[in-house]
Amino acid sequence: MSDIALKFENISKQYRLGNIGTGTLSNDLNRWWLMNIRGKEDPNLKVGEVNDRSVKANSDYIWALKNIHFEVKKGEVLGIIGKNGAGKSTLLKILSRVTTPTTGKIHVFGRIASLLEVGTGFHPEMTGRENIYMNGAIMGMTKNEITRKFDEIVDFSGVEKYIGTPVKRYSSGMTVRLGFAIAAHLEPEILVVDEVLAVGDAEFQKKAIGKMQDVSKSDGRTVLFVSHNMASVKTLCNNGILLKNGEIWKTGEIDPVVAAYLKGENETDNYKIWSEPTIFRNGFKLLEIGIKAKNKNFDDVMRVDDELEFFAKYVIDTSIDELHLTLHFKDEQGNKLFSTSGGRSGLNYSHSNGVYMQKAEIPANFFNWGNFSIDLFVVENRKEAVIIENDIICFTLANRQLEIGQWMGREPGGITPYLLWTKTKL
Repeated sequence: MSDIALKFENISKQYRLGNIGTGTLSNDLNRWWLMNIRGKEDPNLKVGEVNDRSVKANSDYIWALKNIHFEVKKGEVLGIIGKNGAGKSTLLKILSRVTTPTTGKIHVFGRIASLLEVGTGFHPEMTGRENIYMNGAIMGMTKNEITRKFDEIVDFSGVEKYIGTPVKRYSSGMTVRLGFAIAAHLEPEILVVDEVLAVGDAEFQKKAIGKMQDVSKSDGRTVLFVSHNMASVKTLCNNGILLKNGEIWKTGEIDPVVAAYLKGENETDNYKIWSEPTIFRNGFKLLEIGIKAKNKNFDDVMRVDDELEFFAKYVIDTSIDELHLTLHFKDEQGNKLFSTSGGRSGLNYSHSNGVYMQKAEIPANFFNWGNFSIDLFVVENRKEAVIIENDIICFTLANRQLEIGQWMGREPGGITPYLLWTKTKL
Protein backbone atom coordinates (compact mmCIF):
# COMPACT_ATOMS: atom_id res chain seq x y z
CA MET A 1 0.00 0.00 0.00
CA SER A 2 1.30 3.46 -0.88
CA ASP A 3 2.66 5.65 1.92
CA ILE A 4 1.64 8.83 0.06
CA ALA A 5 -1.19 10.87 1.59
CA LEU A 6 -1.22 13.77 -0.88
CA LYS A 7 0.25 14.35 -4.30
CA PHE A 8 0.19 17.72 -6.05
CA GLU A 9 0.85 17.53 -9.79
CA ASN A 10 1.70 20.88 -11.43
CA ILE A 11 -1.05 22.79 -9.65
CA SER A 12 -1.61 26.33 -10.89
CA LYS A 13 -4.34 28.82 -10.08
CA GLN A 14 -5.03 31.90 -12.15
CA TYR A 15 -7.27 34.79 -11.16
CA ARG A 16 -8.59 37.60 -13.25
CA LEU A 17 -8.35 41.09 -11.80
CA GLY A 18 -11.48 43.24 -11.93
CA ASN A 19 -14.74 41.92 -13.38
CA ILE A 20 -15.22 38.15 -13.58
CA GLY A 21 -16.92 36.43 -16.50
CA THR A 22 -16.43 35.81 -20.20
CA GLY A 23 -18.90 38.47 -21.27
CA THR A 24 -21.80 36.26 -22.37
CA LEU A 25 -23.97 33.66 -20.63
CA SER A 26 -23.33 31.04 -23.34
CA ASN A 27 -19.55 31.37 -22.96
CA ASP A 28 -19.85 31.18 -19.16
CA LEU A 29 -21.90 27.96 -19.44
CA ASN A 30 -19.45 26.48 -21.95
CA ARG A 31 -16.56 27.33 -19.63
CA TRP A 32 -18.33 25.71 -16.65
CA TRP A 33 -19.14 22.56 -18.68
CA LEU A 34 -15.58 22.07 -19.89
CA MET A 35 -13.96 22.68 -16.50
CA ASN A 36 -16.40 21.02 -14.09
CA ILE A 37 -17.99 18.23 -16.11
CA ARG A 38 -15.34 17.24 -18.65
CA GLY A 39 -12.35 18.10 -16.41
CA LYS A 40 -10.58 20.17 -19.08
CA GLU A 41 -8.63 23.40 -18.73
CA ASP A 42 -10.29 26.80 -18.75
CA PRO A 43 -10.83 27.66 -22.46
CA ASN A 44 -10.35 31.35 -21.60
CA LEU A 45 -7.03 30.78 -19.85
CA LYS A 46 -4.44 33.38 -20.73
CA VAL A 47 -0.80 33.83 -19.88
CA GLY A 48 -0.69 35.80 -16.63
CA GLU A 49 1.83 37.55 -14.44
CA VAL A 50 3.51 36.26 -11.32
CA ASN A 51 1.54 37.36 -8.26
CA ASP A 52 3.97 39.93 -6.84
CA ARG A 53 1.86 42.27 -4.69
CA SER A 54 4.61 44.89 -4.56
CA VAL A 55 4.58 45.50 -8.33
CA LYS A 56 1.79 47.12 -10.33
CA ALA A 57 0.11 44.62 -12.62
CA ASN A 58 0.50 44.97 -16.39
CA SER A 59 -2.05 42.25 -17.10
CA ASP A 60 -5.61 41.44 -16.06
CA TYR A 61 -4.52 37.92 -15.12
CA ILE A 62 -2.25 36.84 -12.27
CA TRP A 63 -1.03 33.45 -11.10
CA ALA A 64 -1.84 32.93 -7.41
CA LEU A 65 -0.06 29.56 -7.77
CA LYS A 66 2.25 28.37 -10.53
CA ASN A 67 3.50 24.81 -11.18
CA ILE A 68 3.21 23.48 -7.61
CA HIS A 69 4.47 19.91 -7.47
CA PHE A 70 5.19 17.91 -4.29
CA GLU A 71 4.18 14.86 -2.28
CA VAL A 72 3.23 14.48 1.39
CA LYS A 73 3.72 11.15 3.13
CA LYS A 74 1.30 9.61 5.60
CA GLY A 75 2.06 10.72 9.14
CA GLU A 76 4.11 13.70 7.94
CA VAL A 77 3.63 17.16 9.47
CA LEU A 78 4.30 19.68 6.70
CA GLY A 79 4.70 23.38 7.38
CA ILE A 80 3.70 25.76 4.58
CA ILE A 81 5.21 29.21 5.09
CA GLY A 82 5.69 32.43 3.16
CA LYS A 83 4.80 36.09 3.21
CA ASN A 84 1.23 37.34 2.96
CA GLY A 85 0.04 36.80 -0.60
CA ALA A 86 2.52 34.00 -1.31
CA GLY A 87 -0.28 31.53 -2.13
CA LYS A 88 -0.52 29.52 1.09
CA SER A 89 -4.25 29.86 1.67
CA THR A 90 -5.02 29.40 -2.02
CA LEU A 91 -3.14 26.11 -1.96
CA LEU A 92 -5.11 24.90 1.05
CA LYS A 93 -8.42 26.04 -0.44
CA ILE A 94 -7.70 24.00 -3.57
CA LEU A 95 -6.82 20.99 -1.40
CA SER A 96 -10.02 21.44 0.61
CA ARG A 97 -12.06 21.81 -2.62
CA VAL A 98 -13.20 25.32 -1.74
CA THR A 99 -11.91 26.29 -5.18
CA THR A 100 -10.58 24.39 -8.17
CA PRO A 101 -7.13 24.59 -9.74
CA THR A 102 -6.78 26.20 -13.15
CA THR A 103 -4.36 23.46 -14.22
CA GLY A 104 -3.00 20.31 -12.62
CA LYS A 105 -4.37 17.60 -10.34
CA ILE A 106 -4.33 16.68 -6.66
CA HIS A 107 -4.44 13.06 -5.55
CA VAL A 108 -5.84 12.66 -2.02
CA PHE A 109 -5.61 9.35 -0.18
CA GLY A 110 -7.82 9.75 2.85
CA ARG A 111 -10.48 11.89 4.47
CA ILE A 112 -9.66 15.62 4.89
CA ALA A 113 -10.68 17.96 7.71
CA SER A 114 -9.91 21.64 7.16
CA LEU A 115 -9.81 24.69 9.38
CA LEU A 116 -9.02 27.55 7.02
CA GLU A 117 -10.66 30.54 8.69
CA VAL A 118 -12.79 31.40 11.70
CA GLY A 119 -16.16 29.69 11.43
CA THR A 120 -15.21 27.34 8.58
CA GLY A 121 -18.17 25.03 7.93
CA PHE A 122 -20.32 26.51 10.72
CA HIS A 123 -23.90 27.65 10.36
CA PRO A 124 -24.27 30.74 12.57
CA GLU A 125 -27.91 30.06 13.46
CA MET A 126 -27.19 26.51 14.66
CA THR A 127 -25.91 25.72 18.14
CA GLY A 128 -22.44 24.40 18.85
CA ARG A 129 -23.92 20.91 19.38
CA GLU A 130 -25.75 20.99 16.04
CA ASN A 131 -22.65 22.23 14.22
CA ILE A 132 -20.59 19.35 15.61
CA TYR A 133 -23.03 16.84 14.12
CA MET A 134 -23.32 18.77 10.85
CA ASN A 135 -19.54 18.99 10.42
CA GLY A 136 -19.14 15.32 11.20
CA ALA A 137 -21.78 14.40 8.64
CA ILE A 138 -20.05 16.56 6.00
CA MET A 139 -16.85 14.62 6.72
CA GLY A 140 -18.67 11.31 6.20
CA MET A 141 -18.98 10.30 9.85
CA THR A 142 -22.01 8.38 11.09
CA LYS A 143 -24.14 9.75 13.92
CA ASN A 144 -22.87 7.05 16.27
CA GLU A 145 -19.24 7.91 15.47
CA ILE A 146 -19.87 11.59 16.20
CA THR A 147 -21.73 10.79 19.43
CA ARG A 148 -18.81 8.66 20.59
CA LYS A 149 -16.44 11.61 20.14
CA PHE A 150 -18.84 14.34 21.25
CA ASP A 151 -17.83 14.66 24.91
CA GLU A 152 -14.13 14.64 23.98
CA ILE A 153 -14.66 17.43 21.43
CA VAL A 154 -16.59 19.62 23.87
CA ASP A 155 -14.06 19.08 26.66
CA PHE A 156 -11.12 19.96 24.41
CA SER A 157 -12.82 23.08 23.06
CA GLY A 158 -13.58 24.47 26.52
CA VAL A 159 -16.98 25.86 25.43
CA GLU A 160 -19.20 23.35 27.25
CA LYS A 161 -21.19 26.13 28.94
CA TYR A 162 -22.19 27.53 25.54
CA ILE A 163 -22.62 24.32 23.54
CA GLY A 164 -26.39 24.91 23.31
CA THR A 165 -25.97 28.53 22.17
CA PRO A 166 -26.06 29.55 18.46
CA VAL A 167 -22.56 29.91 17.07
CA LYS A 168 -23.28 33.46 15.90
CA ARG A 169 -23.03 34.51 19.55
CA TYR A 170 -19.55 32.99 19.97
CA SER A 171 -16.44 35.13 20.03
CA SER A 172 -13.86 34.46 17.29
CA GLY A 173 -11.68 32.65 19.84
CA MET A 174 -14.53 30.38 20.95
CA THR A 175 -15.41 29.64 17.33
CA VAL A 176 -11.83 28.64 16.57
CA ARG A 177 -11.67 26.46 19.66
CA LEU A 178 -14.75 24.52 18.64
CA GLY A 179 -13.78 24.37 14.97
CA PHE A 180 -10.34 22.96 15.73
CA ALA A 181 -11.73 20.49 18.26
CA ILE A 182 -14.13 19.13 15.63
CA ALA A 183 -11.48 18.96 12.90
CA ALA A 184 -8.93 17.22 15.14
CA HIS A 185 -11.19 14.71 16.89
CA LEU A 186 -13.37 13.37 14.08
CA GLU A 187 -10.53 11.16 12.90
CA PRO A 188 -9.56 12.63 9.52
CA GLU A 189 -6.59 11.03 7.78
CA ILE A 190 -5.44 14.51 6.71
CA LEU A 191 -5.77 17.61 8.91
CA VAL A 192 -5.37 21.03 7.26
CA VAL A 193 -4.91 24.04 9.55
CA ASP A 194 -4.38 27.62 8.36
CA GLU A 195 -3.20 30.64 10.39
CA VAL A 196 -6.60 30.63 12.13
CA LEU A 197 -5.07 29.25 15.35
CA ALA A 198 -3.44 32.64 15.92
CA VAL A 199 -6.90 33.89 16.94
CA GLY A 200 -6.87 31.56 19.95
CA ASP A 201 -5.21 32.46 23.23
CA ALA A 202 -1.78 31.16 24.27
CA GLU A 203 -3.22 28.30 26.31
CA PHE A 204 -5.31 27.01 23.42
CA GLN A 205 -2.45 27.37 20.92
CA LYS A 206 -0.36 25.06 23.12
CA LYS A 207 -3.21 22.55 23.37
CA ALA A 208 -3.80 22.66 19.62
CA ILE A 209 -0.13 22.12 18.73
CA GLY A 210 0.09 19.30 21.26
CA LYS A 211 -3.00 17.68 19.71
CA MET A 212 -1.55 17.94 16.21
CA GLN A 213 1.63 16.28 17.43
CA ASP A 214 -0.44 13.48 18.95
CA VAL A 215 -2.51 12.81 15.83
CA SER A 216 0.60 12.69 13.64
CA LYS A 217 2.87 10.63 15.89
CA SER A 218 0.39 8.37 17.67
CA ASP A 219 -2.28 7.98 15.01
CA GLY A 220 -0.11 8.34 11.90
CA ARG A 221 -2.28 11.07 10.43
CA THR A 222 -1.02 13.76 8.06
CA VAL A 223 -1.03 17.44 9.05
CA LEU A 224 -0.59 20.51 6.81
CA PHE A 225 0.09 23.55 8.97
CA VAL A 226 0.24 27.19 7.85
CA SER A 227 1.52 29.79 10.29
CA HIS A 228 3.64 32.94 10.56
CA ASN A 229 4.79 31.84 14.01
CA MET A 230 8.11 30.18 13.23
CA ALA A 231 8.46 28.84 16.77
CA SER A 232 5.23 26.87 16.31
CA VAL A 233 6.26 25.72 12.84
CA LYS A 234 9.65 24.45 14.01
CA THR A 235 8.12 22.78 17.08
CA LEU A 236 5.45 20.93 15.13
CA CYS A 237 6.73 20.27 11.61
CA ASN A 238 9.23 17.79 10.19
CA ASN A 239 9.43 19.28 6.71
CA GLY A 240 8.44 22.54 5.11
CA ILE A 241 7.62 24.36 1.89
CA LEU A 242 8.43 28.04 1.38
CA LEU A 243 6.18 29.79 -1.13
CA LYS A 244 7.06 33.04 -2.85
CA ASN A 245 4.75 34.79 -5.32
CA GLY A 246 2.81 31.56 -5.87
CA GLU A 247 5.83 29.36 -6.58
CA ILE A 248 7.84 26.94 -4.44
CA TRP A 249 10.96 28.81 -3.36
CA LYS A 250 12.45 26.11 -1.11
CA THR A 251 11.43 22.71 0.22
CA GLY A 252 12.97 20.13 2.55
CA GLU A 253 13.68 19.77 6.26
CA ILE A 254 12.02 22.46 8.33
CA ASP A 255 15.12 24.20 9.79
CA PRO A 256 16.71 25.32 6.49
CA VAL A 257 13.29 26.21 5.06
CA VAL A 258 12.54 28.47 8.05
CA ALA A 259 16.05 29.93 7.80
CA ALA A 260 15.42 30.86 4.15
CA TYR A 261 12.10 32.48 5.11
CA LEU A 262 13.65 34.52 7.93
CA LYS A 263 16.54 35.72 5.79
CA GLY A 264 14.22 36.91 3.01
CA GLU A 265 15.26 37.43 -0.60
CA ASN A 266 18.73 38.78 0.09
CA GLU A 267 20.69 36.30 2.16
CA THR A 268 23.63 38.67 2.59
CA ASP A 269 21.83 41.60 4.25
CA ASN A 270 23.70 40.95 7.50
CA TYR A 271 27.12 40.92 5.79
CA LYS A 272 28.63 43.12 3.09
CA ILE A 273 32.04 43.06 1.46
CA TRP A 274 33.42 45.26 -1.29
CA SER A 275 35.89 43.99 -3.89
CA GLU A 276 36.98 47.57 -4.32
CA PRO A 277 37.27 49.51 -1.05
CA THR A 278 34.31 51.81 -0.64
CA ILE A 279 35.58 55.32 0.02
CA PHE A 280 33.27 57.25 2.28
CA ARG A 281 35.74 60.02 2.98
CA ASN A 282 39.39 60.77 2.31
CA GLY A 283 41.46 58.60 4.55
CA PHE A 284 38.71 56.12 5.48
CA LYS A 285 37.76 53.12 3.33
CA LEU A 286 35.25 50.52 4.47
CA LEU A 287 36.12 46.95 3.40
CA GLU A 288 33.65 44.71 5.24
CA ILE A 289 30.81 45.03 7.73
CA GLY A 290 28.54 42.45 9.29
CA ILE A 291 26.73 40.94 12.27
CA LYS A 292 26.31 37.24 13.07
CA ALA A 293 25.88 34.75 15.88
CA LYS A 294 29.14 34.23 17.75
CA ASN A 295 31.17 31.23 16.52
CA LYS A 296 28.77 30.74 13.59
CA ASN A 297 28.75 31.68 9.91
CA PHE A 298 26.99 34.63 8.33
CA ASP A 299 24.45 32.40 6.57
CA ASP A 300 23.47 30.63 9.80
CA VAL A 301 20.20 31.51 11.51
CA MET A 302 20.60 33.97 14.38
CA ARG A 303 18.39 33.38 17.41
CA VAL A 304 17.59 35.57 20.36
CA ASP A 305 19.54 33.28 22.68
CA ASP A 306 22.73 33.55 20.60
CA GLU A 307 25.54 35.89 21.51
CA LEU A 308 25.96 38.29 18.60
CA GLU A 309 29.09 39.94 17.25
CA PHE A 310 29.29 43.02 15.05
CA PHE A 311 32.44 43.90 13.15
CA ALA A 312 33.67 46.48 10.67
CA LYS A 313 36.93 46.19 8.73
CA TYR A 314 38.37 49.35 7.21
CA VAL A 315 41.53 50.96 5.86
CA ILE A 316 43.10 54.20 7.08
CA ASP A 317 45.53 55.72 4.57
CA THR A 318 46.31 58.86 6.50
CA SER A 319 46.81 59.66 10.15
CA ILE A 320 43.60 60.48 12.00
CA ASP A 321 43.81 61.81 15.53
CA GLU A 322 40.46 60.51 16.70
CA LEU A 323 37.97 58.24 14.95
CA HIS A 324 35.37 55.82 16.25
CA LEU A 325 32.22 54.07 15.02
CA THR A 326 28.75 54.64 16.40
CA LEU A 327 25.88 52.26 15.68
CA HIS A 328 22.15 53.01 15.88
CA PHE A 329 20.04 49.83 16.14
CA LYS A 330 16.48 50.09 14.78
CA ASP A 331 13.42 47.85 14.69
CA GLU A 332 11.55 46.93 11.51
CA GLN A 333 9.37 50.06 11.78
CA GLY A 334 12.52 52.21 11.78
CA ASN A 335 12.25 53.16 15.47
CA LYS A 336 15.66 53.63 17.06
CA LEU A 337 16.14 51.23 19.95
CA PHE A 338 19.56 52.27 21.25
CA SER A 339 23.00 53.43 20.15
CA THR A 340 26.44 52.15 21.04
CA SER A 341 29.89 53.56 20.38
CA GLY A 342 33.45 52.36 20.64
CA GLY A 343 34.31 55.81 21.94
CA ARG A 344 32.01 55.50 24.95
CA SER A 345 33.55 52.12 25.68
CA GLY A 346 37.01 53.62 26.10
CA LEU A 347 38.35 52.33 22.78
CA ASN A 348 41.56 54.02 21.59
CA TYR A 349 40.62 56.79 19.18
CA SER A 350 43.89 57.38 17.37
CA HIS A 351 44.66 55.75 14.00
CA SER A 352 47.79 55.57 11.91
CA ASN A 353 47.98 54.12 8.39
CA GLY A 354 46.83 50.50 8.16
CA VAL A 355 43.93 48.04 8.21
CA TYR A 356 41.73 47.94 11.31
CA MET A 357 38.93 45.80 12.68
CA GLN A 358 36.43 47.09 15.23
CA LYS A 359 34.16 44.60 17.01
CA ALA A 360 31.26 44.81 19.42
CA GLU A 361 29.65 41.91 21.26
CA ILE A 362 25.95 41.81 22.15
CA PRO A 363 24.87 39.44 24.93
CA ALA A 364 22.37 36.65 24.36
CA ASN A 365 18.71 37.28 25.18
CA PHE A 366 19.05 41.02 24.66
CA PHE A 367 16.93 41.52 21.53
CA ASN A 368 13.37 40.42 20.94
CA TRP A 369 12.85 38.22 17.89
CA GLY A 370 12.13 39.98 14.61
CA ASN A 371 13.84 42.16 12.01
CA PHE A 372 16.40 44.87 12.78
CA SER A 373 18.73 47.25 10.94
CA ILE A 374 21.84 49.27 11.78
CA ASP A 375 22.80 52.83 10.90
CA LEU A 376 26.56 53.48 10.79
CA PHE A 377 28.13 56.75 11.91
CA VAL A 378 31.87 57.41 11.53
CA VAL A 379 32.81 60.12 14.03
CA GLU A 380 36.02 62.17 13.98
CA ASN A 381 37.45 64.18 16.85
CA ARG A 382 34.46 63.41 19.10
CA LYS A 383 32.53 66.19 17.42
CA GLU A 384 30.61 65.20 14.32
CA ALA A 385 29.67 62.23 12.20
CA VAL A 386 31.51 62.74 8.95
CA ILE A 387 29.95 59.61 7.45
CA ILE A 388 26.37 58.46 7.90
CA GLU A 389 25.09 55.29 6.20
CA ASN A 390 21.49 54.43 7.08
CA ASP A 391 20.43 50.77 7.10
CA ILE A 392 23.90 49.67 6.09
CA ILE A 393 23.12 46.13 7.24
CA CYS A 394 19.95 44.34 8.37
CA PHE A 395 19.46 41.14 10.32
CA THR A 396 16.72 38.83 11.56
CA LEU A 397 16.56 37.06 14.90
CA ALA A 398 14.47 33.91 15.30
CA ASN A 399 12.80 32.96 18.53
CA ARG A 400 14.61 30.50 20.80
CA GLN A 401 13.73 26.82 20.44
CA LEU A 402 10.67 26.30 22.61
CA GLU A 403 8.94 23.27 24.02
CA ILE A 404 5.21 22.68 24.06
CA GLY A 405 3.75 24.40 27.09
CA GLN A 406 5.96 27.48 26.86
CA TRP A 407 4.72 30.91 25.80
CA MET A 408 5.26 31.22 22.03
CA GLY A 409 4.01 34.76 21.51
CA ARG A 410 6.10 37.87 20.98
CA GLU A 411 6.71 40.19 23.92
CA PRO A 412 6.28 43.93 23.25
CA GLY A 413 9.25 46.03 22.28
CA GLY A 414 12.45 45.53 20.30
CA ILE A 415 14.64 44.49 23.22
CA THR A 416 13.83 42.07 26.00
CA PRO A 417 17.01 41.86 28.10
CA TYR A 418 17.43 39.33 30.86
CA LEU A 419 17.77 41.31 34.10
CA LEU A 420 19.10 40.13 37.43
CA TRP A 421 16.08 39.42 39.62
CA THR A 422 16.26 38.51 43.29
CA LYS A 423 13.71 37.46 45.87
CA THR A 424 14.01 37.94 49.61
CA LYS A 425 11.54 36.81 52.23
CA LEU A 426 11.04 39.63 54.73
